[in-house]
Amino acid sequence: MGIFTRKNKKDDDLLSKINMKKIPKHIAIIMDGNGRWAKKRNLPRTLGHAAGVEALRDIVKASSQIGVKVLTLYAFSTENWKRPKNEVNALMNLLVEYLKKEVDELHQENVKIITIGDITKLQLKCQNELNKACEKTKNNSGLILNLALNYGGRSEIVEMVKTISEGVKIGKIELDEIDENMVSNNLYTKGLPDPDLIIRPSGELRISNFLLWQCAYSEFWFSDIYWPDFKKNNLYKAIIDYQGRDRRFGGIRK
Repeated sequence: MGIFTRKNKKDDDLLSKINMKKIPKHIAIIMDGNGRWAKKRNLPRTLGHAAGVEALRDIVKASSQIGVKVLTLYAFSTENWKRPKNEVNALMNLLVEYLKKEVDELHQENVKIITIGDITKLQLKCQNELNKACEKTKNNSGLILNLALNYGGRSEIVEMVKTISEGVKIGKIELDEIDENMVSNNLYTKGLPDPDLIIRPSGELRISNFLLWQCAYSEFWFSDIYWPDFKKNNLYKAIIDYQGRDRRFGGIRK
């Protein structure tokens, strides 16, 4: 059974409560809690990450079906290299396995795969599969599946500063030309809308170096559920909650 064919009545009941005219254009998710999910079951952490891939399939499917434009997934941070080597290798293998298994169906469903972060530091097999997946789906016009890999918000901002500074140094950019648009256009997320909704499962209440510039006016939704147990009904609940908020972007209610 493909990732775009499963159904559940409870999910449909929640889905009926969503205003399809107010779907957040960009949802970003910090996929957290795999290790603690495994520990709770006396399983190796690597099996927690494998279970997390199953949750990923469910959320990609749901996001595509309801018309989300961009789904950014925090899959591997610049800090995750500090983890044990066997765990890092397991994460890389899972990434390769996911892309090999799912890219054809994602392509059929008009999903476009892109990445943010410095993927040149990933294992060569990961780079190869990512490049193939991005190339295969580059002309698709449906959901943009944006994988944050070897990504860190601070390092992204540092690279942006270097790029703009070099432009100033060679006389290509004047100081008074530097504004928010120029900054945004020199980040990994150039061309993407800022996230409307950022979701973090697992009970942690922090942003963990994720989309630091882009989240200025994002709405946040936290849950105690570990990522492997995060299903489409949780996504729907987050969207319903988001739709009930008054987003003023620093202004006042009209």
